[in-house]
Amino acid sequence: MTLSKLSLAQFRSWPRLDLDLDRRPLAIFGPNGSGKTNILEGVSMLAPGRGLRGVPVPDQARQGKGAGWRIRARIGDHPVETAALPGQPRGVLIDDKPAPQTALGRLLRVIWLVPAMDRLWTDPPEARRRFLDRVTLSLFPDHAEQALAYDKAMRERNRLLKDQISDPGWYRALEAQMADTGAALTRNRLAALAAIMAAQEGGDFPAARLRLLPGEGQADDAEADSIAARLAAMRSRDLAAGRSLTGPHRADLGAFWGPQDMPAALSSTGEQKALLLSLILANARALSDQAVVLLLDEVAAHLDAERRAALYDRIIALPAQTLLTGTGPELFTDFGRRARRLAIAKQDGASRAEESE
Repeated sequence: MTLSKLSLAQFRSWPRLDLDLDRRPLAIFGPNGSGKTNILEGVSMLAPGRGLRGVPVPDQARQGKGAGWRIRARIGDHPVETAALPGQPRGVLIDDKPAPQTALGRLLRVIWLVPAMDRLWTDPPEARRRFLDRVTLSLFPDHAEQALAYDKAMRERNRLLKDQISDPGWYRALEAQMADTGAALTRNRLAALAAIMAAQEGGDFPAARLRLLPGEGQADDAEADSIAARLAAMRSRDLAAGRSLTGPHRADLGAFWGPQDMPAALSSTGEQKALLLSLILANARALSDQAVVLLLDEVAAHLDAERRAALYDRIIALPAQTLLTGTGPELFTDFGRRARRLAIAKQDGASRAEESE
């Protein structure tokens, strides 16, 4: 099953874009601000969530927050549409029938790497946790439902804590739900890390030992009973803080590589980038039995020629469709005839595309 068609309407800088896609990598090039990344963002909206930029839905409309946008696609035999009509939340249609966003994750796995992620290893734990959950969601589509249920129960518990409610009867049901869903989240995360490590290849993009770091909240605990017991024991401290201080929402991702187990945060900028690429490629490789689209935004410009050629060889070998962006066609020379090329320009405030040799 592949993504064979993509249509954007009034999305970002695109009044209209219609693309036929195949298994070959698609190298998208043009000046900064021409609309290249907007195509990748459109594809990323075929996954649950806010897409690769993580912005509110109204901000994606070409004509402003009071307008709307629409994305249509064909994934295998399934027509898919996601749209935000003016003044309405984003909706999803699969086979012309309304569906929840989470259903998108069962049709297509979308993986992305954008320049903002280059700071992943030095950003606060929240950024690595989001990255880990995106990887986990690609492998286990039920992860989204578990995360939503956990967050809902935690928000309600936090409300009690802020209101200084001390009666244990108010907490038991919420803590039981946090314990059950939290244990499922942690099991999914641990299984995802094992799958990614098994799919790494090393070489120009180093393999890493990945760990779920507990942080301050013992967030690597996968046993519901012990999570529930710890939540109960922490109520007094949580009341003083006004929020839940233990659980999977405090997790962090650790990456260590090389014979000295060098932490990613202490590695050079180039090593951090190569390690991040290694994880992204391994994520795509671990999904060899699924429909996968890999989105790589401006990735070629930050690699030397040798590593860039190695990346393109890896992409060709992947069981995934890949879309890449760059400022000029020279960045994609090492693909040769193995990739398609799409030239992007902007005219009168609107993006336009032309197939390039």
